Amino acid sequence: MDYAALNFQPILLTLKLALTTVGVLLVVGIPIAWWLAHTGSRIRPIVEAVVALPLVLPPTVLGFYLLILLGPHGWLGQPFSALTGDPLSFSFAGLVIASTLYSLPFVVQPLHTTFEAIGKSPLEAAWTLGASKWDAFWTVATPLALRGYITAIVLGFAHTLGEFGVVLMVGGSIPGKTKVVSIEIYDHVETLEYTQAHILSGGLLIFSFLVLLTVYTLNRRLPVHVS
Repeated sequence: MDYAALNFQPILLTLKLALTTVGVLLVVGIPIAWWLAHTGSRIRPIVEAVVALPLVLPPTVLGFYLLILLGPHGWLGQPFSALTGDPLSFSFAGLVIASTLYSLPFVVQPLHTTFEAIGKSPLEAAWTLGASKWDAFWTVATPLALRGYITAIVLGFAHTLGEFGVVLMVGGSIPGKTKVVSIEIYDHVETLEYTQAHILSGGLLIFSFLVLLTVYTLNRRLPVHVS
């Protein structure tokens, strides 16, 4: 195989997108998962459905509405362009927003399940010893939820690496800016460059297998505390 002909720019851009997206997903997803695990609100099923929507919604549908939202006349795209002078669609920032929404359930759901399994008993014990709710979360809940964190991070990262429909709709195929590995594979297949497509596809296949193997192995070795 001709590895010298392989373009590494999409690979580096994809890794950058995946790392950035996972960071944003943790900031957004942890509070949502915590709230879902402890709330008794009537709107909880609605929030759960919205979070899980990317699992069943075709990527092109989600990408289409995101393209409208992030476009020059969209609710997010218009103020962004007014402030920065740059478009939000067909940009790396737009890819991060799209990837965050598309991979949200892969981070929220493992954390939600883990927080729910931990329950309130360990937190209440910490509160009786004088710990604040914030301290109890970081010193008690977070160590107990380690398995959930690892699963969420790994799945969120891996899912972002394999995105195609959403990133194509929102970012297009701009080399060095929005052209990620999945789009690079598609372009190679279209131009009958099967050698390069094999290299990239095989790399993603092996990586995806190793990701799932890691998650299942860690899930067996890091049991969740059940209250």
